[in-house]
Amino acid sequence: MKFPGSVLASVFLFVAETSVALYLSSTYRSAGDRMWQALTLLFSLLPCALVQLTLLFVHRDLSRDRPLVLLLHLLQLGPLFRCFEVFCIYCQSGHVEEPYVSISKKRQLPKNGLSEEIEKEVGQAEGKLFTHRSAFSRASVIQAFLGSAPQLTLQLYISVLQQEVTVGRSLFMTLSLLSIVYGALRCNILAIKIKYDEYEVKVKPLAYVCIFLWRSFEIATRVVVLVLFTSVLKTWVVVDVFVNFLSFFLYPWILFWCSGSPFPENIEKALSRVGTTIVLCFLTLLYAGINMFCWSAVQLKINSPDLISKSQNWYRLLVYYMLRFIENAFLLLMWYLHKTDIYMYVCAPLLILQLLIGYCTAILFMLVFYQFFHPCKKLFSSSVSEGFRAWVRCVFCACRNQKICPSVGKTDQGAPADRDETPSSSKFSSMPNQNLNTEEFCPA
Repeated sequence: MKFPGSVLASVFLFVAETSVALYLSSTYRSAGDRMWQALTLLFSLLPCALVQLTLLFVHRDLSRDRPLVLLLHLLQLGPLFRCFEVFCIYCQSGHVEEPYVSISKKRQLPKNGLSEEIEKEVGQAEGKLFTHRSAFSRASVIQAFLGSAPQLTLQLYISVLQQEVTVGRSLFMTLSLLSIVYGALRCNILAIKIKYDEYEVKVKPLAYVCIFLWRSFEIATRVVVLVLFTSVLKTWVVVDVFVNFLSFFLYPWILFWCSGSPFPENIEKALSRVGTTIVLCFLTLLYAGINMFCWSAVQLKINSPDLISKSQNWYRLLVYYMLRFIENAFLLLMWYLHKTDIYMYVCAPLLILQLLIGYCTAILFMLVFYQFFHPCKKLFSSSVSEGFRAWVRCVFCACRNQKICPSVGKTDQGAPADRDETPSSSKFSSMPNQNLNTEEFCPA
């Protein structure tokens, strides 16, 4: 049975980040910074409450008679109790014989064009551990993007204004960044397991390292860009955040309304239509929060039973990173034009160059992951390198057509005069040859 390391990592980040947030809020109170104290507590306690509700919802404890568990979750101690429960199940799994097992069927990844179906016995203990891992994965994503991401942005903004980075604040920002990167990593793994649910997927250590580097560069540069822009144009950053958030929040609903599908009723049998609507709104809120800081790796699809699209859309991925790079470059340009005296000793052009290179580095690690380390790359209809070569061919073909078209127009204009003077067959034979060569080079 697999060691529940993901559960331990989630609980460690949850406890460490909450503890440091409480300590830092007390220092803000001692210094008389009531606003910073209130915002620090808000971005710490709100995700804590959402994590408790997520664990209760996944384990369905609201409909079961477990008053002690409900009390522990009310006291914000639910993750610690769940972690203790997980390790009790893990330690007892090898000593107690399973009275009941189920059969799980998975297909192996294709080898030499062939894919075999394998059967695996899954006991009750392993099934419970799977439920716990799933619950903590979702809780980590919620904590990362509804708590840690705004918290990291806030603490970095305070550091820029005060021109000082204390030990407590630096530790807090490090934990917040690790929490966001870990949440983004869980998004990638969750997307892979949902899209390729019928296959037995094994993620290699190098894939984890590549995802970690990809997400670290992407999230760190995004947060720094937002903080720099906020420090000089506080009003306009509200507009930028509102437009980004509202666009990603409404996008899944617009696709759902355009599809004409009926309202989904299969999310949870115990939920009413109002409860289902609240759950879907919360999911779209989380989806918008993720895409505000990084690529979500999953496409929310409300009319799907899994609520996630299983198709690999490279076009959407390309558009997202192109628009995000343009937005980051524009925000940095606005910061450069309106920077204040607090950046007197900062080399602005060098900082802008470093941030843009950092974001490009994140894109590079993403391409490396999809090209070499994706566990299901054999199932891709086309790889990253093939797509890049096709894009280069299309660009080269378009440039060649632009060069050929003016020369064709000049030949057409000169043809009637040539015919009036000396009509010969050689002048007519040159035109079809040019058209034939162009069509062979650029097939439709």
